[in-house]
Amino acid sequence: MSASGPLALFLDMQAVERGASRHTLDAYRRDLDDFAAFLGAGAPADAGTDAIRAYLADLDKRGFKGTTIARRLSAIRQFYRFLFAEGHRADDPAAVLEGPKRGRPLPKVLTVAEVSRLIETAHARAAEAPASDDGEGARAARAEVLRRLRVACIVELLYASGLRVSELVSLPATAARSRSDAIMVMGKGRKERLVPLSTPAKAAMAAWLDARKAAGLEAARWLFPSSGESGHVTRQQAARDLKELALAAGLDPAKLSPHVLRHAFASHLLAHGADLRVVQTLLGHADVSTTQIYTHVLDERLKGMVRDLHPLSED
Repeated sequence: MSASGPLALFLDMQAVERGASRHTLDAYRRDLDDFAAFLGAGAPADAGTDAIRAYLADLDKRGFKGTTIARRLSAIRQFYRFLFAEGHRADDPAAVLEGPKRGRPLPKVLTVAEVSRLIETAHARAAEAPASDDGEGARAARAEVLRRLRVACIVELLYASGLRVSELVSLPATAARSRSDAIMVMGKGRKERLVPLSTPAKAAMAAWLDARKAAGLEAARWLFPSSGESGHVTRQQAARDLKELALAAGLDPAKLSPHVLRHAFASHLLAHGADLRVVQTLLGHADVSTTQIYTHVLDERLKGMVRDLHPLSED
């Protein structure tokens, strides 16, 4: 299965939204290519549950270890979950399958201090005026100031709202023009949800709207317009801007992606007392089981409550 069509879209999502490394992307490609080779003439995007079961049985016959089979099944599950969520399939043929039990990895999360440093750096860079001369240099300097203001707005919005990067870049300008305490977001499955905004996020959005107006972009349809085919900043560009910001903030760029900020939003809320169901609603998860990846945060909070509040706990 070549890296085109559904596979290319899946790998792109993993790279941009999940921050997957090149090693991880290559592993997904190899696993799904092996599945495609087993199917022969059949397209993996059209395969059913029985075909996946037959493939897993074939892996066992070939003598693969349980960990390898579990990894292959995980790649297949994520592939079909993506196809279903994006509307490329009407069902998820891998949802009912069970493989060897493996511990679920915890999401990568930035600390509150790291997020604070990231946001402070974004605003400090936006406040700096790059040196320029007349003509072309001045135009380039203005474009860079505009980009930095956009990045500051993006990082504030991602951390304040927990938006998926695809939801963020496709926000219409009308979502921000009311300057209210919340924005309406179109999530997966075209389901709308209301996302509250923090005071810093509202301030960053107001500054961005003023900058857009000054740059002659007030009439643009999208909140983050661009000259590309989609008319708005791409997921890839947003991810690249965040990694460049991480370098400026002295953080490891490999630790930062739009999805990592989404994880930070959820984890930090839970650590400070938010209810799991509330976080589920804010993230736009259809099922609370998806949100339960953050239960390690709840476990630590509960342990701390018992340690600090139980009358017979030791100091």
